Order: sequence, then structure tokens, then C-alpha cells
Amino acid sequence: MTSHRNDERAEAFRAVLSFAFAHWRRQWGGVILIAIAVLLATMADVLLPVFAGKLVDAVASTDRSAAQNEILVAFTAILLLGVVSAALHHLSFMTVVRFTLKSMSDVAQEAFHRVQHFSTEWHANSFAGSTVRKISRGMWALDLMNDTVLVSLLASFVVLVGSALVLALYWPIMGLVVFLGGAAYVGMTAALSLYYVAPAARLSNQWDTKVGGALADAIGCNAVVKAFGAETREEKRLAGVVGKWRNRTSRTWRRMVVNGTAQFAALVALRALFIGTVLWLWWNGRATPGDVTYVLASYFVIHGYLREVGHHIRNLQRSISDMEELVAFYDEPIGVADRAGAKPIGIDAGEVMFDRVTFHYGGHATPLYRDFSVRIAAGEKVGLVGRSGSGKTTFVKLIQRLYDVNEGRVLIDGQEIAGATQASLRGQIAIVQQEPILFHRSLSENIAYARPGASMAEIEHAAELANAHAFISALPKGYGTLVGERGVKLSGGERQRVALARAFLADAPILILDEATSSLDSESELLIQDAIARLMRGRTAIVIAHRLSTVRAMDRILVFDHGRIVEEGDHATLVRREGGIYRSLFEKQALELSRGLEHDPEKWTPVFG
Repeated sequence: MTSHRNDERAEAFRAVLSFAFAHWRRQWGGVILIAIAVLLATMADVLLPVFAGKLVDAVASTDRSAAQNEILVAFTAILLLGVVSAALHHLSFMTVVRFTLKSMSDVAQEAFHRVQHFSTEWHANSFAGSTVRKISRGMWALDLMNDTVLVSLLASFVVLVGSALVLALYWPIMGLVVFLGGAAYVGMTAALSLYYVAPAARLSNQWDTKVGGALADAIGCNAVVKAFGAETREEKRLAGVVGKWRNRTSRTWRRMVVNGTAQFAALVALRALFIGTVLWLWWNGRATPGDVTYVLASYFVIHGYLREVGHHIRNLQRSISDMEELVAFYDEPIGVADRAGAKPIGIDAGEVMFDRVTFHYGGHATPLYRDFSVRIAAGEKVGLVGRSGSGKTTFVKLIQRLYDVNEGRVLIDGQEIAGATQASLRGQIAIVQQEPILFHRSLSENIAYARPGASMAEIEHAAELANAHAFISALPKGYGTLVGERGVKLSGGERQRVALARAFLADAPILILDEATSSLDSESELLIQDAIARLMRGRTAIVIAHRLSTVRAMDRILVFDHGRIVEEGDHATLVRREGGIYRSLFEKQALELSRGLEHDPEKWTPVFG
């Protein structure tokens, strides 16, 4: 089990580094410039103790006149090395700023692009808040990784190797002690960080994501929470998630403290080893006071960098842990991808045909549709009726190519939609959903989402056709009014009319309506029915009906049952069919309506003619 977990950690480590290096390859010039600047700046720090030792020997010399030149050379070298180091560090950091901002921007945009193209099912099963958390955390983790690897760890490596080589030129034993001692310290630090701290950090990150998801879920549904007076209940629920996050994070932080203490103890041991070795050399007459000063100065430089190595490795481990969930997005299959060579589709008439289609959802072994065929003529108004799970919603999702069929073809105007670009296909299908979703943007932006280049006059005309212009104009900021997240500042009827205005502006040849009048007050329902009647003129209209009054005027009604069309015809034909599903549903709804009217006749609306 332990071996399996180690393999998983190693695989995650490789995947994250591969992801980061892929972004580095896009800016190789920047990587090389940063590396050269860091290398030269760090070598200036490595050489500084050499001249410090020469300065001490010169100052300690009894021949003051002869030592003046050596003092001047050493002092000048120390000053120049400081200036060069500062200038090169500045250059490296300025380059890192440009390099990292470009990488972070690319990561954010590419992750957003990928998430947008995941399947509808993936989005239905994922918390939006968790997804946002993974992307934002991954962005900043890449920033931390760039700083850690390209600047900090590279500098520490140069100091360790460079100091060991320079010291070895004077005393091979001293160079060997520095190199082996430093390497042992780095190895211990890496092992503790990657195999002791990282597993705990990965688990705390998972719970950090769950906290973000729980917060987004509760805040996004605040209206429901308030409706049921459930604030305390939601607070307790969040407290449970936060409690588990706290426990996991406490474990991670405790391990980090242990890691830090172990590193400190190792540095104390290295200090004793370095200083003890140079004192032994001095005791045996192989080192001058200046040499001792040189080694001590070198040690303090090395100590400073090694002390930070532990911090840098912890940062590297943290950045890898924080990026794992983002990188995992790239292992997720795209729901539906455009085929190679896909071309924009042109839809004029709007004829829809299912040709011997077989389809099943990914987690289902039994197909919903098997050898399913149906044709909807151009300009025909068709209602889809059936019990929940009968295949109505799947039918319109396949027309939009939100899923690919397993066998057969879906054609529009004789063109197979699988060979078309998805953007061109969906751009010519207007959809009004049962629960319209609006962006937290202005009303004009929401309406114009169907056609971003539309003029204000066109937006207002679409709103008039949707019976929305009057209520929009009455608002203090009119079309500039922000609607709130998912349109919560508007009533259900107002949101529905904005969605209809969006469909009018799209002016698409195919229209899909998912029971746009359910759960509305009578006045809103009449306004929306009036707008829908206008909207359907001259288009192929497909209406998913939950209330059968909606489809009475349809040219044809398709009755679905377990993925098959079991009845079809107009309302008059189907309602007369003895034992038919449509008639059974119609009679049930008529009975429910009559009972409702007995209790409150004022609620009557002419939905059945």
C-alpha cells in the first residue's frame, strides 16, 4: 500500500513538473536569461568571501605599505561584486515578473477553456466553487514554483557547488566536506518534504477544495436557505466540513514544524563540521587567519542559502500539491470535441432528422435510444411529451450535440452535425430553458449574449417582442441594470422574458423551448405565451412540454416512453386515442386543474382553450 502511494506521489510530481516545463518551453528565452542572471549574481556572492579573507590577511600584515595595494584591490573587488550581484538580481526578478505573469495568464485561460468544454454531465457533478478554487490555487502555485525553481533553488545549487569547488582549490578536504555535507542536508530536506509533509498537504488541499465548494453551494442557494430558516443548519454543515479541513491542515502544519526543526538541527551539525574542519587546518598550520575568515564567511553564505533550501523545497512541495488538481483537469476527457477538419454548418430551412440513432449515457450499459429515427420538417412546430426520464431532454441535447451518438446520425438540413463545429451549430439554435440562467451583468448584455454585436435599438426591439421592454424601462437604470448572480434580482417571469428576448435577438432558424411557462403567475404566463407564439413563427420549433396546454397548438406531438416514440399526431388526434399515454396525461392534468378551480376559481387561466 505504501509503495502504491509513493508511486502515486511520484506520478503526480512528474505530471506537475511536466506541466510547468511545458509552459517554460514557450518562453525559453526568458528561462535562459533568468538562469544566466541568477548564475552570475550567485557566483558574485560565492567569490565575496575570497576577497574578505584576502582583506583580513592584508590588514593583519606587518608590512603596512606593501599591504596597501592588496587592501585596495580586495576592497574594490568586494564593492564591485556587491554592485554586480544587486544589478543581476534585479534583472532576474524583473524577467521573472514578465515570465510568470505570462505563464499564469496562459494557465488561467487554458484551464477555463478546458473546463468550458467538459461535458454537461461533468458540470452537473462538479461544484462551481471548487472548480474556481482549483484554477486560482493552481495559478498562484505556478507563480510560487517559478520563483522557487528558477531563482531560489538554482541560486542555492550554484552556491553549494561553487563554494565547494572554490574551497577545494585551497583545501580538497574542505571542498569535500562542504559538498557532501550540503548534499546530505538537501537530500534530507527533500525526503522530509516530499514523503513526510506532501501526503498530508495533499489531503488538506482536498478539504480546502471542499470548503470552497460548500461555501459556494450554500451562498449560491441563500434564497432557499432563508426560505426555510436554515441558516443555523447550514452553519453546522459548514462547521463539519471546516472541522475536517482544520484537522487535516493541523496535521500538515505539525509535520512542517517537525520538518523545520529537523533542518535546523542539521544546520547546527553542519556548522560544527565546517568550523571544526577549518580550525583543524589552522591548528596544523595549513590555514592563515585570513583563510579562517574566508571559510567562516563562506560558511555564512552557504548557511544562508542552505537554511532557505528547506523553505524552498517546502514551497516546491506546496506548489506541486496546489497544482495537482489543476493538472488533473488535463486528464479529464473533453465531453464533445470538434472533429479534425470540422467546418461551420449553415442552417437555412431547419429540418431535423435522427437517422437510426443509438445512444446511451456513459455510466449506463442499456441504451436510452436504440435504432431511433424521426424527422421534423423545416418550419414544423413539434411538442415533446412524456413522463420524466422518457428521453425528451436527451433528444434536444443530441440536437445541440452536447453528447455524441453511439451509432447513427443526427442531421440538420441534410448535414451531419458531428462534422460541424459546435460553435456554429449552437449559434443557430435558440434555446429558452425552463429555468433561464442570466449572468451577473446588465440586462442589455444578457439580451445581447445571443448576438454580441447587436445595437441598442436591436436589443430594445427584441425586448419589445418578448414583452420585456416595459418592465426593463421602468427600472431605475433600465437596460443598464445588473441582474444579480444567475438573475436573482428579477422575478421568474422577468427572467423568462429576458431569455425570450435573447432568443428573439438570436433570430435562429431552430428554436427549442423547455416549458417556458411553468411555475409562473397568470399575468406573466400570458405575456410569455404571447411572446412565444411570436417567436415560433417562421422557425422550426421543438417544445418540451410538462403542461400539455403548451402543445395544443403544435403541428405534431411526439409522445416519448423509455427512449421510443410511442404516439404521434396533433392534440385532437392523440386525445381521442383510447388507452393512450397522451390522453392519460391530459386527463390527469385536466382533473388536477378542475380541482384547483373548485378551491380558487380566480386562478383560472385559459390554458386548455
